Amino acid sequence: MQLVLASSSSYRRALLTRLGLPFTSTSPDINETPMASESAYALVERLALGKAKALVDKYPQALIIGSDQACVCGTTIMGKPGEITRARLQLQTCSGKQVDFYTGLVLFNSATGSWQQSVDIFSVTFRVLGENEIENYLQLEQPFDCAGSFKAEGLGISLFEKMVGNDFHSLIGLPLISLCNMLRQAGINPLLQATPAPG
Repeated sequence: MQLVLASSSSYRRALLTRLGLPFTSTSPDINETPMASESAYALVERLALGKAKALVDKYPQALIIGSDQACVCGTTIMGKPGEITRARLQLQTCSGKQVDFYTGLVLFNSATGSWQQSVDIFSVTFRVLGENEIENYLQLEQPFDCAGSFKAEGLGISLFEKMVGNDFHSLIGLPLISLCNMLRQAGINPLLQATPAPG
């Protein structure tokens, strides 16, 4: 079956490429606004499924991967900052605190209408950050399209004191360990079906 990533995220595409499986990537174009009093867990669970379902008509014989992430500091769900002022405020808020990342994942079989679903939780503890550190980091990496205003796969790792979770990839937006388990359940084993990377 065709494998489809319901996302326009370059980060998720790069992660999925690591499995060596051919796939198509398409934006699901859904409303991602949280519902009133919706928890981060419920939000990412709902949106991951919604993203996958949004592509069923376009890909009726496919395994569709939907994923969504929420960043939570205290009781506040943080989205993508979009620009430097909000990114600065996010990092100031996170300084010295634990921040939890909830990543919803769905593998939807559009031929049968069945799906597998999970939510990965990954926690990071930020160092106490100086204003100069925050400013330099934002200028260097410009992480304005990242929830929490950092790129853990880059210099953002230097912002942290501690990391706790089952799969580092969930922090970047696609929990590959959980995805591999789901793919095997659906009859796709990356270890047996991956193709060598070019070059």
